[in-house]
Amino acid sequence: MKIGIAGIGRMGAAIAERLLKHGHQLGVWNRTRSKAEALAPLGAAVASTPAQLAAGADIILSILTDADAIAAAYDAPDGLLSGDIKGKLFVEMSTVRPDTERALAARISARGAAMIDCPVGGTTGPAREGKLLGFIGGDTADVERARPVLEQLCRRIEHVGPVGAGASLKLAINLPLLVYWQAVGEALALCRPLGLDPERLVSIFADTSGGPNVLKTRGGMLADALRGKAPAATTFNVDSIRKDMATMIEEAQALGYRGLPVTMRALECFDEAARGGLGDSDAVTLPMHWLESGRR
Repeated sequence: MKIGIAGIGRMGAAIAERLLKHGHQLGVWNRTRSKAEALAPLGAAVASTPAQLAAGADIILSILTDADAIAAAYDAPDGLLSGDIKGKLFVEMSTVRPDTERALAARISARGAAMIDCPVGGTTGPAREGKLLGFIGGDTADVERARPVLEQLCRRIEHVGPVGAGASLKLAINLPLLVYWQAVGEALALCRPLGLDPERLVSIFADTSGGPNVLKTRGGMLADALRGKAPAATTFNVDSIRKDMATMIEEAQALGYRGLPVTMRALECFDEAARGGLGDSDAVTLPMHWLESGRR
């Protein structure tokens, strides 16, 4: 299948690697060309512009930073929508507000193409293994057209409503996970005087009712961070967390809520961590930052 991917960050690159292993004819584009070129030795064709990417693909996946990046990739003079896109299918996978997805789908439909939104749960490891969670919004026929590709990326696919519904659910499922990094730092502060071995401590936390799945998959990284060892690789950085949390708060306010008080306070703590130089660091560094900076 001829597939294009716009946005070759950590997740975009991992998704591209997965699709290349399945033998797809893959084109890639990224604003910073060198990130796309890193996939050329694996068989990806590097497009010079988003328009060129769209011209060479039947299905175009986009996984971009935010609403501004989506507008730049789609609506620029050489953007994804600038050429003849009739009959093509766009799968928008960014973590943004549902209004952003609905507005984009309308622009795509006006050009004779179709769009679903399918943000995913999971990081780069699950992406390479085809074990993501896909949350889809869109018309059933368009979802079924994308399903063969999405099934190669996801262990579970949930079609939860019209375009924008996937974005809503993605923000919702990410919220408790992101807040958890602050909660676990505060919890660790209470038992730090015990001097327990980090691996033993993380194992205890993971075995309790309050232990989320992330401790099962990333507990070792957290234990290393508690020892002062930096993660070997960053899978989801602090700046991305902050961006997603700000989006969650904005969406809640648009829905008529005063805000998300727990999320808002956690975001303040993560903003402080970013100001301390942790913006590009992995999420597992956040509990350690609180243990060091949270004292009076």
